[in-house]
Amino acid sequence: MPATETDSPIRRVEIEKIVRDLITTRVRATQGNNAPTLVVDASARHCHVSREDLDVLYGKGYELSIHKDLYQPGNYAARETVTIIGPRSRLISNLRILGPIRPQSQVELAFTDAIMLGINAPIRLSGDIAGTPGCFLMGPKGMVELKEGVIRAAIHVHMNPAEAEYYGVKHKDFMKLRIGGAASVVFNRVQVRVDPSVLLNVHMDTDEANACGLHLTNDIELYK
Repeated sequence: MPATETDSPIRRVEIEKIVRDLITTRVRATQGNNAPTLVVDASARHCHVSREDLDVLYGKGYELSIHKDLYQPGNYAARETVTIIGPRSRLISNLRILGPIRPQSQVELAFTDAIMLGINAPIRLSGDIAGTPGCFLMGPKGMVELKEGVIRAAIHVHMNPAEAEYYGVKHKDFMKLRIGGAASVVFNRVQVRVDPSVLLNVHMDTDEANACGLHLTNDIELYK
């Protein structure tokens, strides 16, 4: 039948939703319709420290104490904080340390934090710090200079192998995250991090969370 003047072409976004719904229906049919619980968190600026740097910042042999357990098993916000010092002595105090300790120290900032400190921090996944800017960290017992390690953490999703199978993705794939509501946004490059020990969890920084009104909506969708 020829199209009439009142017919309107189907939009790309509608086609994508139809295909996505068909794929989801097929996957759930094979997975028993038990969709994994998706948790999306805004990750505030923080740092991870190595054993060597913690010894300088808080004293030889000092152990971090738990302020609050985080969603991922074994991870926690420590009671301990440091001051980060950027170029021209710009600083942010009370930068929370997250535990447990890491092989290398690193600082994860939002874009506005980096601007305020005067640090041109690139977007990287946690742990990918080669060639990144450095800073000074000051604790109650001493100061360390990080030659590299300041990043803006890329938005990413943690999932275990069963959850990766549910979504039809593998480690280092990219997914999309739709945040609905009045400030609806689609994040197109949510990198997948698969590990048997983790729970399904998207991490974005506070700038991203504020921009999409994350705290104002439950209309959230993760898809390939």
